[in-house]
Amino acid sequence: MASSTTNGAAHATNGVAPKITLYTNHGCPWAQRAHIVLKELDLPYEEVIIDLDTPRPDWYLKINPPAIPLDTPSCIYPTSAPKPNSSNNLPKRGLVPSLKYNNDVIDETLIESGIVSQFLADSFPSHLLPTSHESPQAPFQRAKIGFFVETYFSKVQPLMMGAMQTEDKQVKEEKGKDLVAALKKEIEPLLADAKPFFGGSEKMTMAEAFTAPFVTRLNAFASDASLLPASMPELLAELPNVSKWMKAVAAQESVTYTYNEQDVIERTKRKLASMRQQGK
Repeated sequence: MASSTTNGAAHATNGVAPKITLYTNHGCPWAQRAHIVLKELDLPYEEVIIDLDTPRPDWYLKINPPAIPLDTPSCIYPTSAPKPNSSNNLPKRGLVPSLKYNNDVIDETLIESGIVSQFLADSFPSHLLPTSHESPQAPFQRAKIGFFVETYFSKVQPLMMGAMQTEDKQVKEEKGKDLVAALKKEIEPLLADAKPFFGGSEKMTMAEAFTAPFVTRLNAFASDASLLPASMPELLAELPNVSKWMKAVAAQESVTYTYNEQDVIERTKRKLASMRQQGK
């Protein structure tokens, strides 16, 4: 178990700083969302690392017990949903992240990265996300952030997964071009006013907190021709807004402090190889 060293005095409720425990795995992009938000909010927390390569211990299944729908993102199947009627088509349990939160008023455990991250951002207003009543523009800004995140995960992320899964170089090249075309059409215009972050912000927002783990992986995988086409760096360079934004995101300490690029690349290759073997 590890703990951060930040000062939680500013986050006290009724004089009591919250005690936060994050159940996580540093190789999981979904769990990384929670790490980013905690770091951006300067919240102290303890972490418990969950091994995703072995069956979950009973004590953790009591913390994160639900049967999760098959279309719920997780780090067990990070690249695609399982095929129908496959042995993988089973309830998913013991996912990360989970967050235990206690401030003497609330003593609860939350699961799912989006819920955990949103709870933290709403509980501690900051540069990440305006409160709904902060200004007349605040609800619209919140909606814009939500639209950006939804667009990235519905229009871009599936195409990256498709390009990674094929071993055929020609098909990989075509799928890579489709990925860049989607970035150009869907994301490039939404970053026109980035300074360097979404919505003209000089600091990270929830748009980055939700997408950064996947943006950093896109950037890393683009430099490995076995994962994405060899032409990917050149193609991405043709998108000035996206390129500038990706560079800014990748430079943030909140994004990098739990991220081990080489480990992520190697783990992804092993997972893809395993999925291909199972598909034969």
